[in-house]
Amino acid sequence: MSGQADAPRVHSAWTPEGEVEPAPRVSEEAVIAACATVYDPEIPVNIYELGLIYAIEIEDDGRVRIEMTLTAPGCPSAQELPDQVRGAVLAVPGVTACDVAVVWDPPWTPERMSDEARLAVNMF
Repeated sequence: MSGQADAPRVHSAWTPEGEVEPAPRVSEEAVIAACATVYDPEIPVNIYELGLIYAIEIEDDGRVRIEMTLTAPGCPSAQELPDQVRGAVLAVPGVTACDVAVVWDPPWTPERMSDEARLAVNMF
C-alpha cells in the first residue's frame, strides 16, 4: 500500500485502439463559466453575476449539485432557469450529472449582485 488511500481513484477507459486519457476533473471555474452563460430574461445580466448561484458542489465522479435562487418567488422564469443551468453545466467536459435545487433561504436581494451586474443595470 502506498499510503494514498485517501486520494481519489481515476480510471481510464479502454478502446480497441488502446487506453484513453481519464476524463478531466471538473473545475469550479468551468461550472461557474457555464452558469454565467444563463441570463435572466428580464435583466440583461447573467445569473452568476446577479448572485443567484448560492452553492456549487462537485464530486470526484463528475456529479455536480447547484443551489440557486430566483429574484422573486413569482419569477416567470422559475421553471426554465434551473433547466437552463442544468443544461449548461451538463455541457462541461467531465460532468456526469447535474442536480439544480432552487432554494429561498436566504432570500435574494440586490446586494448579492456583483459590481459588474450593478453597473449593467445602473444600480451603484
